[in-house]
Amino acid sequence: MNKRPKLWTKDFILISSTNFFTHVVFYLLMTTMALYVTSAYHTSQSTAGLAAGIFVIASLIARVFAGKYLDQWGRKRVIIWSLAVFFAVMVLHFAAGSLAVLMALRFIQGLMHGAITTAAGAIVADIIPNERRGEGTGYYATSMNLAMAIGPFLGMFISSVASFKMIILAASLIALIDLVSALFISVPEATVTRKQLKEMSGFHVKDFFEPAAVPISAVTFAITVAYSSLLTFLSLYAKDIHLAGVSSFFFIVYAVALVMTRPFTGKWFDVRGENFIVYPLLVILAAGFLLLSLAHNGWMLLASGALIGIGYGTVQSCFQAIAIKLSPPHHKALATSTFFIFIDLASGSGPYLLGIAAGSVSFRSLYLAISVWIVASIAIYYFAHGKKAALERKQVAAQHLRN
Repeated sequence: MNKRPKLWTKDFILISSTNFFTHVVFYLLMTTMALYVTSAYHTSQSTAGLAAGIFVIASLIARVFAGKYLDQWGRKRVIIWSLAVFFAVMVLHFAAGSLAVLMALRFIQGLMHGAITTAAGAIVADIIPNERRGEGTGYYATSMNLAMAIGPFLGMFISSVASFKMIILAASLIALIDLVSALFISVPEATVTRKQLKEMSGFHVKDFFEPAAVPISAVTFAITVAYSSLLTFLSLYAKDIHLAGVSSFFFIVYAVALVMTRPFTGKWFDVRGENFIVYPLLVILAAGFLLLSLAHNGWMLLASGALIGIGYGTVQSCFQAIAIKLSPPHHKALATSTFFIFIDLASGSGPYLLGIAAGSVSFRSLYLAISVWIVASIAIYYFAHGKKAALERKQVAAQHLRN
């Protein structure tokens, strides 16, 4: 009996920690930056939104170039230098004496965030054994999902008891831990042939995107636009339905539900195939938004958080595993970059697009419409990948029978 290849190695744990700490800093600042800018510089809401969003814009720019040049520059070099600058810029926030300087620091740190997460995604893609691709990618994605709960929680807690300087201090300490832990990662550098290097040396649009990863990344874009409504409007919706106090625990429940289901969902992906897990997850995600639209008490609100956590958190990692699996081995960095570019585009455009809709309908109607959109995304997945995956699985099963 063949033993399953080991997943929980030192390097897998360290690179997952890097992903976790980097995103804790991101969410810690994302949830407090707009409030700080409006109070410290007396700006409009749109300017405060730009101070928060400029980080994502810079991250997106960095991903485009990191995906193409990462393996030429060296993964270990990129992630260590990016983490060093990430930490230094975080400390420089203490000396930000004007809004312009703060914006510049946010932009530089966003560039580093894009480089770090792209490099980490490429590194973990090589660390995870192919036989445990779905399981390993799922656990790696959980590190970001946990940060999504812990970062905002820390931000809201610290801002309620201390000044913004304490938030900068906490973020700086986390960034330092992030840098130090990454120094001990043994990075498997990509083996790039001269021919492959020559192919990557051009400057064409196709060189910045992995074509094989685009269809599943487009499906990810569709569901991430829907998910972006939570970060943007959940607090306002909770206030409207008089559940603001309970809503602070929404992402905690989200993360707990996701972590509880992660041990077996990843294994199902590897053993039973992606369709076996993706279709039910999209139904669960649609049910979560439906329940959110109907919520009139705390239990319904938190239950919707659990369903959305299981649905979105797990299906996102499944789609990432699919993007990497479909791409050539020497394009793993490019596939990772392509995947997260689509997520960043959705995270940036989703709030604006849904904000237009929210101006003419109630939040209940908006979340109901989003649940319908998720159901429609099932068809998008079928034509983008599901149909092909089902056919391939039938062919593999038929081959096994012949053997």
